[in-house]
Amino acid sequence: MTGRLVLIGLALLCFALALRKGRPTGMRALRETRDNLVRIMPMMLVAMPMATFLAELVPADIASGWLGPESGLTGLLVASFAGGLIPGGPYASFPLVLTFLKAGAGPAQMVALITGWAVLAFHRVVMWEIPVLGGRFALVRTLSSLALPLLAGLIAEALMPLFPHLLAGMR
Repeated sequence: MTGRLVLIGLALLCFALALRKGRPTGMRALRETRDNLVRIMPMMLVAMPMATFLAELVPADIASGWLGPESGLTGLLVASFAGGLIPGGPYASFPLVLTFLKAGAGPAQMVALITGWAVLAFHRVVMWEIPVLGGRFALVRTLSSLALPLLAGLIAEALMPLFPHLLAGMR
């Protein structure tokens, strides 16, 4: 609840700052906010129930076995690679992560998965990086980024004792 209040406060602050630039700027910001909500809400209305349904379908032994807190380095590697294979934006990937968490996946493994999704994104490499930036650049960027999801997972694993109740509301 506190996080939501902070976000609402920040949104209101940003709106006030836009209004300080003039009423037309504030009104344009409100129109763009409305347009973004109209575009995003249908995706959220599909993605969130999908995550809930998937949480019931994903066998807990698979999620906890391959991606559970006790899966160690193997789980972090699997999650890192799997994250790079997840296509689409946050409307697809975050509900999927929520599904895995509810099914018993470990938080550090999900950090590795999200980082793999954000950094590696193999679909984006094929569709955008190679055609636009060239194969050599894409290869160098991908190879130099391969260790980042694993490192993020290892760091998350080290930080978890500092946040013992972090996932209490998600399971």
